[in-house]
Amino acid sequence: MALEITGIRKPNPQDPHEAISHYSWYDDEDNTKGTDEREALISWMESHKVDAYVAEGADKVWCGIRENSHGTKYLQTYSDGKYTNNLLSLPQC
Repeated sequence: MALEITGIRKPNPQDPHEAISHYSWYDDEDNTKGTDEREALISWMESHKVDAYVAEGADKVWCGIRENSHGTKYLQTYSDGKYTNNLLSLPQC
C-alpha cells in the first residue's frame, strides 16, 4: 500500500526553511483521503510499513522518511538517487 501526498501545510508558507506541519494524502487502495499532522502520519506509516509518493504527471516520485539533527522526522522526495523538494510544489491544505 502507498499513499499519494496531495498537499502540505506550513504555518508560514513563504518561509522555505520552516517545517511542513501537515500532509494531505489519498489512499487509492481503499479510496480514502485525509490530512494528518506530520508526526502522526509518519508514525502511522512506519508502524504499518506504508510508502508515500508525490504524483508528477503519470510518474510517481517516492518519499523517504528522514530525520534531522534534532530527531524530527519528515518526508522528503527522492528521484534518481537524490533527495528533492517535490513536496514544496504541492498546494497548501
